[in-house]
Amino acid sequence: MDPLVPYRLIHTADLHLDSPLKSLALRDPALADIIGNASRTVFERIIGLCLDERVNALLIAGDLYDGAQTSMKTARFLAQQLRRLDAAGIETFIIRGNHDAESRITGQLVLPPSVTVFGAQASVEMRDAGGQRIALHGISFAKPHAAESLLPRYKQPVPEAVNIGLMHTSLDGSEGHDHYAPCRLSDLEQSGFHYWALGHIHARAHHAGAVHIVMPGIPQGRDIGEAGGKSVTLVSVADDGSVSVEERSTAIARFARVDVPLDGLTDWPEIVAALGASLRAARRAYGEDHLVLRPVLTGASPLLWRLRRDQAVLREEAVLCAEGIGSLWIDKVELACTDTPRPDTAGPLAELSRQVAAMTTPPAVPPAAVMAEADAVMDVLAKALPRPLRGLLGDDPAAQAALRDQLLHEGAAEVLAHLHGTGDAD
Repeated sequence: MDPLVPYRLIHTADLHLDSPLKSLALRDPALADIIGNASRTVFERIIGLCLDERVNALLIAGDLYDGAQTSMKTARFLAQQLRRLDAAGIETFIIRGNHDAESRITGQLVLPPSVTVFGAQASVEMRDAGGQRIALHGISFAKPHAAESLLPRYKQPVPEAVNIGLMHTSLDGSEGHDHYAPCRLSDLEQSGFHYWALGHIHARAHHAGAVHIVMPGIPQGRDIGEAGGKSVTLVSVADDGSVSVEERSTAIARFARVDVPLDGLTDWPEIVAALGASLRAARRAYGEDHLVLRPVLTGASPLLWRLRRDQAVLREEAVLCAEGIGSLWIDKVELACTDTPRPDTAGPLAELSRQVAAMTTPPAVPPAAVMAEADAVMDVLAKALPRPLRGLLGDDPAAQAALRDQLLHEGAAEVLAHLHGTGDAD
């Protein structure tokens, strides 16, 4: 350990140990098995990083678990890993997030003596390291919801100490994340603390200045909605009290979208070749053990109708290429391309195509009868699904309506593709 750096720590959050996988498990069970175990593998990597870097502490800013889960296997795994730190003299500081508050095993878990779990009342843990005083502040969620900012409940910064705060918060809000313990960035900047170890939002953010405010993000993505590199934060407190921050990669699998430009390509073999080239380039670009890609076809193509009609075939082409590359998986193939202009045609199929396109192409709104029928079909489907999977159709009426509209547009586009294909040679 550098003698000029008396105190070092690893900051992580949102591990969601043993988080259940829904859509991924349905789409590819083999991939689901890899990702389903990834949260444990990544936590072991984080523990290993703490040991390799010989840090003083591990900070976990909430959401160790994934809600009201009941498996004591997860609890035992956590305790076993934290005992590795305990044996090395490394402390662990934990706050409970909204998911931890829901977990039934949180209160039953027996942790090593080197682990401090902050309670629902604000408290401060003082440590001395090489003559430097360190004040670690924290508050845990007592219930799954916290509508008000927690910042006013924190103790005042300790004079002549480096003050580090752990907080689980949505900050000013983030798309795709519930609004929990909202807190303005400017308030954290003016708090008198030196480092804020945040959790809750799954995308990494580092606001540097007089105070470092770090949202480390989830250390292992679980689906394409958590795409990109994932990491933890190594924090060093120098003997003069200054704080420095380093990002350290942790994920064993990366989710990513990869563009496949189609402009200028006029036949199916060219498109398949372009798809393969994009997959190989992505595999070279990323160093994670596994890469889960969603190829996104862009540009203009005279074969848009066939891409829509044979999208399943195109995905199989992508899967075959991925298998040849190795350690690469295909999430799905997304069509974001447009059609090339075509001369007007006559006949009943052409007229039907124009009518369907006019009715279903955004921002057009399908007739009320079509919307009602679609709602009825989704209702029947929701009732037929097992309860844990019903969220696939949306967690609230707005999300369900958005999915309905998306499926209507996609379905109409597929119908048009099949109609178009009847008049064209492959």
